[in-house]
Amino acid sequence: MQSSQRGIDPTTKPNSTGCVECLASGGWWFHLRRCAMCGHIGCCDSSPHQHASNHARETGHPIITSFEPGEDWFYDYEQEQEVEGVELPPPHSHPSNQPAPGPAGKVPRNWMSLLNT
Repeated sequence: MQSSQRGIDPTTKPNSTGCVECLASGGWWFHLRRCAMCGHIGCCDSSPHQHASNHARETGHPIITSFEPGEDWFYDYEQEQEVEGVELPPPHSHPSNQPAPGPAGKVPRNWMSLLNT
């Protein structure tokens, strides 16, 4: 893992408990990612709409961290590799009672066939 502070604001808090764009459109996600610069919560690249990587491209915020319970890795889209991060303000994941994929009630029965691989 390469060390990086570029693209990380250690004071920013998450802006949601779910993918902001999916919640706004009534969509669903597989796993969640948190922008380490602004706190934007977006869905992972396996999700149908890939809002986290779209956010990185649109804003130039290259570093994300997982927003899944029990995960604490950081990833740099520009370098295409895991990087070291810093402690960010909580919460560090979506609520433990929120399913993955989620949100509850929005995930189609055939969700596995809709993932990007």
